[in-house]
Amino acid sequence: VQLQASGGGLVQTGASLRLSCTSSRRTSSNNAMGWFRQAPGKERVFVASISWRGETTYYVDSVKGRFTISRDNAKNTMYLQMNNLEPEDTAVYYCATALGSRASTDVREYRYWGQGTQVTVSS
Repeated sequence: VQLQASGGGLVQTGASLRLSCTSSRRTSSNNAMGWFRQAPGKERVFVASISWRGETTYYVDSVKGRFTISRDNAKNTMYLQMNNLEPEDTAVYYCATALGSRASTDVREYRYWGQGTQVTVSS
């Protein structure tokens, strides 16, 4: 499975971006998916995840109320709508497909990873 993340960019504080993650195979429609981010000099951390049917979602506390994860299995695509962006959101954002169908916050449960897309929020 190949994942292609896109939609990053350079924006000002308070702006919005929508990230997309497209899977090369329909296999991902049976698997949970997630977004992670890695800031310079820091570890890759969980941001949001969604179950394969989309009925369950999880978010890291710092993005709750600002970010929304969703997916369209017919298009093999997952999204991350990011509103009211803050400088602390600056990072490379990675999408990933989990081993199972349940949403998970654990990076160890994700098998396939996209190449990452840069999000930079200026103050």
